[in-house]
Amino acid sequence: MSGDQNAGRSRNIVIDNSSFERVGEFIYLGTTLTNPNSIQKEIKGRLKSGNACCQSLQHLLSSSLLSKYIKIKLYRAVMLPVTLYWCETWSLTLREEHKLKVSEKWC
Repeated sequence: MSGDQNAGRSRNIVIDNSSFERVGEFIYLGTTLTNPNSIQKEIKGRLKSGNACCQSLQHLLSSSLLSKYIKIKLYRAVMLPVTLYWCETWSLTLREEHKLKVSEKWC
């Protein structure tokens, strides 16, 4: 349904006597979907989650009791999945790619 065809109509979609509200964005399987499909808000939220995860593991990452190998394993098993969940669906600009690379170096 295009915007021209729906001029003056309600913002709801009706399917089999069920009415669904049109929204500009919603969360589906933990990912924010927007109309138009903009990924900036999703990346910002993922970076925030990754930073929170990094902060919660900071006591382990700074510990001298754990080897560098174990710390890398923690990073790959815990922090990367939090930040990059469902990232294969993202279409990144160079700016967004740079933000992800910088956040990786920060932690």
